[in-house]
Amino acid sequence: MSASNLFLVKPKTGFSPRIGELVSMMNYARFTTLQAVQGLTPPQLDYLLDEDSNSIGALLYHFAAVESWYQTYTFEGREMSPEEEQPWWPGFEMGPSALRELGGKPLEFYLELLEAVRAKTLEEFAGRDDDWLYQEFPLWNATGNNYFCWFHVLEDEINHRGQIRLIRKRLPK
Repeated sequence: MSASNLFLVKPKTGFSPRIGELVSMMNYARFTTLQAVQGLTPPQLDYLLDEDSNSIGALLYHFAAVESWYQTYTFEGREMSPEEEQPWWPGFEMGPSALRELGGKPLEFYLELLEAVRAKTLEEFAGRDDDWLYQEFPLWNATGNNYFCWFHVLEDEINHRGQIRLIRKRLPK
């Protein structure tokens, strides 16, 4: 991802105009997330501020889990089955319990996972048009659309990236 075009929210080659703009925003969010975790070691990724906090590793796994869930929901029009959700559970549950399954993993584990999940998202986006973004369906006892779902994926990462930055500042020296 080149930093030279990160500040341009505009249509992108290979995507319909609105989807390209969404991809632009998702690229910027991911770039800044990657900057926030650069160089972290497994103990730093596993660090908990207190018994109720998330680790940076669990938050990174959460980004992949949420994006994967919304892939199923928006691209396939269904929720994940319990069997499909099971490997993502540490990313949904987070907190100290996630360390039982995620503890000790290197940064590369999380980066490769994030990249693989995003590659699938981009592949799916490339085959859809702007009308797909605006398709409406029941969501959380209201009406939502695909655009909102992918905005939610984006804002969730931005929100939790703030947690990552806070945890990183509080890491033991």
